[in-house]
Amino acid sequence: MRKPSPVQRLLLVYPATHKLGWAKRFQLPSHSLERVAALTPHSWDVVLCDEVHEQVPFDGDYTLVGITAMTHQATRAYEIADNFREKGIPVVMGGIHPTVLPEEAALHADAVVVGEAEPVWETLLDDLLNGRLRTTYRAPLPGNGRLSLPPARREIYDGKRYLTTQTLQASRGCPYDCPFCIVTPYFGNTFRYRDTEEILAELRSFDRTLTVFLDDNLLGDPLRAKPILQGMKGLGLRWGGQANLRFAEDPELVRLVAESGCIGIFVGIESVTGKLAHHPKTGNKCSQSDLIKRIRDAGIVLEASIIFGFDDHDEGIFEKTVRYLEECKPSLPTFHLLTPYPGTALFRQFDNEGRLFHKDWKRYNHSEVVFQPRLMSPERLYEGWLQARKEAYTWSAILSRTFQNPRGFFTNLAYNVLRKGPNDLLPRKAS
Repeated sequence: MRKPSPVQRLLLVYPATHKLGWAKRFQLPSHSLERVAALTPHSWDVVLCDEVHEQVPFDGDYTLVGITAMTHQATRAYEIADNFREKGIPVVMGGIHPTVLPEEAALHADAVVVGEAEPVWETLLDDLLNGRLRTTYRAPLPGNGRLSLPPARREIYDGKRYLTTQTLQASRGCPYDCPFCIVTPYFGNTFRYRDTEEILAELRSFDRTLTVFLDDNLLGDPLRAKPILQGMKGLGLRWGGQANLRFAEDPELVRLVAESGCIGIFVGIESVTGKLAHHPKTGNKCSQSDLIKRIRDAGIVLEASIIFGFDDHDEGIFEKTVRYLEECKPSLPTFHLLTPYPGTALFRQFDNEGRLFHKDWKRYNHSEVVFQPRLMSPERLYEGWLQARKEAYTWSAILSRTFQNPRGFFTNLAYNVLRKGPNDLLPRKAS
């Protein structure tokens, strides 16, 4: 291992899995790496390399290289890590994939952070500089409702072009424990929020309008979310985020979301039939159609996420889903293939049943079938997914949806046109 230089330099790398072309201008920066930068002493020179936008500077002189990786990024992350380690530069890996498979990640890194970085990063840097770096730094599982974060260090984005760099988290954790999701087992089974005034102070520091909350479920705890939304009124922000559909059971919460400047919410409908259609995070007080209409009538663009491939999905699921979406008309639908990510109950089930085709992580990307479906062939699942995407983004389908949301017509139309382009380029059937 090389001796550290007098000025400590940290390179943070976000791996890319494919070239995005013009679409990279609509990407958001890595919040996890910004968090690591915020935890690093200001005596360190911190450099961000987002491979979506630039080449990795393998010839640079760094004290430490930190790499984050979701599952679909893992293969590329390991290649980058191996390259730096061959040059004698120590590498630490973190993020979802190293958290759930630390032994695998440790084959390519000098240290692996398991879980959240905040509790362990200071110790890791101290150990590095004193020659006692450990293989694994395991953060304790969060256990209370309070989330504390250091001030953001957004200067690492200087000179880079994103949709916006005004991103933040107000909360972490989730109590719903969906079988295809890893948030609950690794980031806590309660909603943990930052102090309201701390969040509002960060929002007031922004000098542009567009803001994105990166929470898994910003509105999960209405009692904690409402003061945040109330404080955002009058700030002039236009923001988007992610929540579950259940928030719309509370008309006051929907009103506050709209009045606070929300232009769009991403929600997971998951499935229109079977037990996932009645998951606890959807609630039972109102139908999904009623909740979608309530959000849409408030002038909020609602992006509804659908997943194909659950064990109770047969070949009729595609037609049922498209017809359902024509009826309830969310602002825009997105379609995903069920992906059993490592660390989830779904992955363990499919692995135990011998239904995984492979563990080629770069293909665990929501766009390839990596398992044997129960009630249809893999080819039919893929082709049904293609067909649903194309049918949902014909001009007639787009205009039918947008005319149902006159208060946000042009914003709604713009979102749909941006989604139509990639859908038009899809193949007509599995190759």
